[in-house]
Amino acid sequence: MSTSKADYLLINNNNTRTKFALASGDELLEHRSIASRDVTVAAVTALVADWDYDRVVLASVVPANIPDLLASQAGKKVVELSHRIPLGVAVDFSDPSKIGADRLANAVAVAQRQIDGPVIVVDFGTAVTFDIIDRRPAYIGGVIAPGLDAMRHYLHQKTALLPEIDLARPDTAIGKTTVHAMQSGAFHGYRGLVKEILHQIENEMGEPAKVIATGGYAGLIAEGLPVISSVEPYLTMQGLLHVAHLNFKT
Repeated sequence: MSTSKADYLLINNNNTRTKFALASGDELLEHRSIASRDVTVAAVTALVADWDYDRVVLASVVPANIPDLLASQAGKKVVELSHRIPLGVAVDFSDPSKIGADRLANAVAVAQRQIDGPVIVVDFGTAVTFDIIDRRPAYIGGVIAPGLDAMRHYLHQKTALLPEIDLARPDTAIGKTTVHAMQSGAFHGYRGLVKEILHQIENEMGEPAKVIATGGYAGLIAEGLPVISSVEPYLTMQGLLHVAHLNFKT
């Protein structure tokens, strides 16, 4: 087995999946992931066994996974992402300890680009989160809504006749089958949710913002949606890489 050598291992531990990236310099080199429910010391050790690195950045929103993730990196230098470490972005929030590490990573990724104006990151994960970074730049708050998976699982579990569906863009808004109707509700409903929340945020800020979409369903929901400036699947990892640069001495 060949070994890949790099500067950093980046770990994004979310409710559904735990993602790993190998990185050097400003480049993300390789990506792997496992279901977060399957995180154990042995599973993580095996997953990254052929990756050679000495420094680790960990962002976790699943406290139960943290001991195993840390134990799997024994002997490495580890930085856990929180508001207490250098981030390169101010945090203007009543209780910074309540901000998810992945949301902070997204703010870090945005802030280091020096965009002239506010930015809203829409992250389509287990929850759909909207995080606002103003022009200072500072993280100033956000919005949290149920994720697409939560909706489809809930409808199936709480109704007698509705099936569990695969999420896809329907050909028409008017559903001709039950599955088609549910897909229409999910797809068009979430696009409507995104547009209305963005509209309200921009009204409160008093100026338009650049909107970046990331997360598992970003491509599906953001496709052809004019309010979304770009879809960036690795935005969180890019934030973690910048955290590595800020917190490890080269």
